[in-house]
Amino acid sequence: MCAGQWTTLREWQCGFNIYIMDRYDIIVIGGGPAGIFAAGYAAQQGARVLLAEKTALLGKKLLITGKGRCNLTNARGRDAFIASYGKNGPFLYRAFNEYFTEDLIDFFLQRGVATKVERGDRVFPESDESESIVAVLRHFLDEEKVAVRFNSRVNRIIVTPEGAVSGVRLDNGTVFNAPCVILATGGVSYPRTGSTGDGYRLAQELGHTVIEPRAGLVPLETAEDFVKEIQGLGLKNVKVRLLSGGKKIAEEFGEMLFTHFGVSGPVVLTLSGEAVDRLARDETVELSVNFKPALDSQTLTLRLLREFESAGLKTITNIIKTLLPLSLVPVFVRLCGVAPAKKANQITRVERERIQALLTDFRLRVTKSRPVDEAIVTRGGISLKEIDPQTMGSKKLPGLYFCGEVIDIDGTTGGYNLQAAFSTGYLAGKTAGEKFREHL
Repeated sequence: MCAGQWTTLREWQCGFNIYIMDRYDIIVIGGGPAGIFAAGYAAQQGARVLLAEKTALLGKKLLITGKGRCNLTNARGRDAFIASYGKNGPFLYRAFNEYFTEDLIDFFLQRGVATKVERGDRVFPESDESESIVAVLRHFLDEEKVAVRFNSRVNRIIVTPEGAVSGVRLDNGTVFNAPCVILATGGVSYPRTGSTGDGYRLAQELGHTVIEPRAGLVPLETAEDFVKEIQGLGLKNVKVRLLSGGKKIAEEFGEMLFTHFGVSGPVVLTLSGEAVDRLARDETVELSVNFKPALDSQTLTLRLLREFESAGLKTITNIIKTLLPLSLVPVFVRLCGVAPAKKANQITRVERERIQALLTDFRLRVTKSRPVDEAIVTRGGISLKEIDPQTMGSKKLPGLYFCGEVIDIDGTTGGYNLQAAFSTGYLAGKTAGEKFREHL
């Protein structure tokens, strides 16, 4: 055990006790979901733990996830989870074996917060309020007697001349000593919540490699001016393909949204990471929208023939109204090159084929993503090659651990990123705490 005297304060804003001393067994940097779990589970092992949070609140980013409802995790199985993180997914096998969806759901249920499963197997608190989740996490820290220090930005992780972690220094010069530090500072998305990339600098100063941080799960800007005419239009049950150099790279089925700058919505966000990477390589990136994915080519042809044959003197504009949302019709008719007042019985085969092609391959050229500070998550981060997936410990510096968004892990939308944060936070805290117990 370490030396030092406990001082108990009362944090009225957050409603739990804070225990402040000058020396700890483990220091956690960052008060998001990964940092909170790391701190709490390290303390469960008997370690004296300090959590240093740079803002005045814990879980600020958590409060706005899922549009304020907090999409905690997903009800799909382990294989679906691993696949959602792309090539880096296998890194999480150990973390998920240690702590997975059922464990997380039970954690909140045992503390009075039940959950529910919605479309896409997304898991939300029954209350539909992210504050209920954050309240449980705050109480968890209080239960485990974790010391929490707010408005405390760490500007340096201190290392001894022998190459051992020995503590942290804050911006104001205050030093806290500990032989173990867990870095859980998040990425660079939503910087107003405190995620400003501090962890990358701290890790680099200690010799770690940082894969370039970039936007993940982010809306995309497109070249077409007509998106301004249909901004606010949401589409359901569409298939969107991501094309690079005219070749399909990926596709998603679900919902999308037109905005004044381009497109957003779940399918676009999921495809956005690959789009960002392709754009960075100066590749031509397009989105191809299929408005009628449930119909194969032959079935759609027969449907259009019936529509035109039964329409008689109706205009092409009136016919398209039966196929697409009203606000999209003028843009669609203009793009297919048919006079809006042209009658159904005057439509040629070539024009009908053009209409059908546009219904299944509506192209949008992506010019760039929205800024990274508008992204839901950060792609990139501390290189996984330098982190032990069995412990989340640094391969370069004993006593240093990583968890959450600061590492090079990002998943698709739907609760995957929060589960990764909780699972890696649990593993980092548990293993760091066990290491502490070994030296008692």
